[in-house]
Amino acid sequence: MRKSKVGVVGCGKISAAYFKAAKKFRDLEYVFCADVNFAAASAAAVEFGCQALSVDELVRHLDVEMVLNLTTPQAHVAVNTLALKAGKHVYVEKPLALDLDAARVMLELAAQRGLRVGCAPDTFLGAGLQTVRKILDDGWIGTPLSGTAIMMAPGHERWHPNPAFYYQTGGGPLFDMGPYYLTALVMLLGPVQTVMGMAGKGFAERICTCEALHGERLPVSVNTHVTGVLRFHCGAMVTMIMSFDVAKHSCPCLELHGTLGSLALPDPNGFGGPVRFARRAQEWAEVPLLFGYLENSRSIGLADMARAIRSGRPHRCHGAMALHVLEVMRALEQSAATGRTEQIQSTCERPAPLPMGLLEGVLDD
Repeated sequence: MRKSKVGVVGCGKISAAYFKAAKKFRDLEYVFCADVNFAAASAAAVEFGCQALSVDELVRHLDVEMVLNLTTPQAHVAVNTLALKAGKHVYVEKPLALDLDAARVMLELAAQRGLRVGCAPDTFLGAGLQTVRKILDDGWIGTPLSGTAIMMAPGHERWHPNPAFYYQTGGGPLFDMGPYYLTALVMLLGPVQTVMGMAGKGFAERICTCEALHGERLPVSVNTHVTGVLRFHCGAMVTMIMSFDVAKHSCPCLELHGTLGSLALPDPNGFGGPVRFARRAQEWAEVPLLFGYLENSRSIGLADMARAIRSGRPHRCHGAMALHVLEVMRALEQSAATGRTEQIQSTCERPAPLPMGLLEGVLDD
């Protein structure tokens, strides 16, 4: 089986998860890596067995078919555009972009050149959320009516070795963690129709408690608590909270409620479970997971795109869904600023569910 050759741009903290998980997928071969800090690229090349290049060399290299863009969000559009103009398919870490218009232009460029754009997160392809998808599609909870999506934590300055980014433009809980929750919800329920939001900033600055930066003060320039209500085209309404201002909580990550029952979903930042189901007047019961990929499988979205390019089918982590998620996040911010309900202009198709019974590391045609 021919492998698609991949060049990785951005060798920061998240890159190791991609490099390690990619080894399980038969469709991928990571051949080159690059970073504006060439020392970081060189270290990754030694650790993961590829060759370090400059960014320009990588995107123009004839052996590279796909560029995996793991740079910071501020650089996503620039790196993607550079790669698309060089004739490469691109797959980018979330979010797709920070600017909605720039993201649209980028996707139009890809369409004009017959190239694919994929975007993380791909955690919805894991065992947990794929099991939820089948339960929903099989009608266990009836017509979805409502739900909750909650991510609340004290903030990344407690543990992250370089947390300043999370409190600057492009960071914050909504853009950092929101894509996991929103992508999962769109995969399950379809596109969002309208949103209402409120937002605030709990602290003017953050004090690092991680070992490397202990005591350092970080100015906060983004909202660190965002809450809102999403109305989906299917009719369901979901209450969403994304916060770095909460010391401790006992709320579930995701729940969906329908005319026949309820589902408790796993953390969308991971691939596994548990999944729990209850009908009216019954206790929760855990549902066995029906699919593979319980552990870290970052790169499955890229592997799926590689297989889709060869077979001609749509890839699941597709650019239109990532654009829709970006618009929903921007609309929540806009609604919080104006107090008005925001209409979502974009739409997208729900990605196809994974077939049951796939072998580990093999995607469908």
